[in-house]
Amino acid sequence: MEGFTILCASSSISTSLPLLHYPLKLLAPFRNSKCFRQRTLSSTKPHPIRLSPLHATATQGTVEASEIESQFVEIGYICSVHGLQGEVRVKPNTDFPEMRFSEPGRRWLKQQLLGREIIQEVELLEGRGHHGQKSWIIKFNNVDKVEQAQQLVGSTILVLDEDRPELEEGDFYARDLVGMRVTLKETGEPVGNVVNVFDVGGSDLLQVKLDSNLEMIDKNGNLKSEAPLVWIPFVEAIVPHVDLNKREMIITPPKGLLELNVRSDERSKKERRQLEWKERKKFQKQLIAAKKKLCEMEQKHVFDGLRYGEKAQRSLLADEIVGVNSQLLQVALQTVETPPDRWQLSEFLAAYKTEKTRDVFKVSKGCLVSEDMEPTRSKIVERRSALISGGKVANILVVEGTDMLKNSDSEVTDSLIQRLVEMENHQTTPLILICPDNTIDTVQNLMANNDDFGFDPEKVWILEEENLPVVSSSPGEHKKHKILMKSPWEILQTPVGSGGVISLLSSHNILESLVAMGVEYIEISSVDQRHGGGENLLGLVDSNEADIGIKTFNGIDGVDNDFYLVFSINFVTQLTKRVNKLTFHAVLRSNQHVEMVEKEWVDITPSSHNSYEFRSSIYTCLEGCSFDKVCVMEVVD
Repeated sequence: MEGFTILCASSSISTSLPLLHYPLKLLAPFRNSKCFRQRTLSSTKPHPIRLSPLHATATQGTVEASEIESQFVEIGYICSVHGLQGEVRVKPNTDFPEMRFSEPGRRWLKQQLLGREIIQEVELLEGRGHHGQKSWIIKFNNVDKVEQAQQLVGSTILVLDEDRPELEEGDFYARDLVGMRVTLKETGEPVGNVVNVFDVGGSDLLQVKLDSNLEMIDKNGNLKSEAPLVWIPFVEAIVPHVDLNKREMIITPPKGLLELNVRSDERSKKERRQLEWKERKKFQKQLIAAKKKLCEMEQKHVFDGLRYGEKAQRSLLADEIVGVNSQLLQVALQTVETPPDRWQLSEFLAAYKTEKTRDVFKVSKGCLVSEDMEPTRSKIVERRSALISGGKVANILVVEGTDMLKNSDSEVTDSLIQRLVEMENHQTTPLILICPDNTIDTVQNLMANNDDFGFDPEKVWILEEENLPVVSSSPGEHKKHKILMKSPWEILQTPVGSGGVISLLSSHNILESLVAMGVEYIEISSVDQRHGGGENLLGLVDSNEADIGIKTFNGIDGVDNDFYLVFSINFVTQLTKRVNKLTFHAVLRSNQHVEMVEKEWVDITPSSHNSYEFRSSIYTCLEGCSFDKVCVMEVVD
């Protein structure tokens, strides 16, 4: 099958258009070349432009270039004198050098004379290729001396536009494409105009200036103030139709192609390289610090994979090493050495009720059913509404990895969409979404495809849930529990649960941003809310000047997997300063992994429990809290 061929010999002498000095070819074949040839057959022939009779018959006449330059095509320029017989050396700007420089006949020279551009007719006698210099040696009539030839250096050699060779079907001159309108096939919407055509080696690229009325968003989500230039590959799949008569081409760009071309970083190439270098240096420092911490924990075996494999695999391991939360891991490992008493929310609630510092408020479908409910309910609803409308509340939605195991991706996505739609005052509410690593792209696409559900993109964070390495249950060398490796370049890790929320807030500097926004409370909840009611917990906490609000279900059932809490920003700030006080529970599990044995990687398939996974519930943050700063709302049937 044939493909497009773009030829540059027909570039006109227009000072407003850049001239091309190389052939441009579209190498990608068409799926239906016959059909394409039929569509373009009538438009591939050059349109002749004739000189006026006055100049067409002249042999040595001259005329100002501004009068008739559109009737000519540039084919090369004279760069130097060659020898002593009046020959000159020419740098070609044509795809037909043999025909243009070896066949005798009329040519025209464009020269500067007394500040004016003059076109003069000359007669070419002969020419030969000077391939070592990628140039041609030619001889003009009546130019026999070096002095005469020197006067021609710098001149541009021209031929009549009507003398352009007729191209084969499916071939185009680059000049004919420049200036064409570009239109989207699907919608008929105009995109812009072709301003240049470039050969990048394997294919051709159209440089298109977008229409100024198009709202083009760059990678940072910012509206471009000026009409940008974008690149469009000249291949059949993207440019299925070119109409030279209408001066129009139809395009079917893949989704995101036009936006992808818009440069979001306006800094110079040097500045961007300097920034990349700084980022690499920063990462190297982080890697050195992370390796040092793991060495202090006697976990050097994690680095074995850095000596093997491809660059991408070693980079993967380096990223995983930097990503290990060593501080949290040390806290978790202490639970293996000295298992703490398992903290129970039920015991906390029982003590809360015994203390009777504050009554437990009971609700059903969002309505208070405690004594004297009307005055209390009115105050709570009023306070809640005022806080949300004033942008004083941030929301954290947690999709735990355990939820992904129990439910399908679509079920979890549907639950997330429902929660996002039900939220109030989207534009003023900061939103933090915490989800498993394998759902990050899904959630990001979900938000992007739905205009962030009305939330301000500047106030939305999507974070991967906190993970910790899995460690061996049997102490190894130095009586340390070894981190297990999923592969030579991957650390075996599992989610820690809802307790990891506090660690994430402290490590991503989100809390500082929330404080700057004037946030006073943070609502933290699981995405899948199987129990209704409790919506006014926020107003209850604020009305009682408390720091903590807890929603329970018929007492204490199911709170670990279905939670809803309200924390004051001051309380969360205190929690982030004592992350090392988080309580973990070491869970004995069976995990397949790899180990380095005598310089070889060996797969280990255990027959019994061989490792510890670490879990932490967000409710453990309540341990040691004063009851007078806690409000409890119980949802009843």
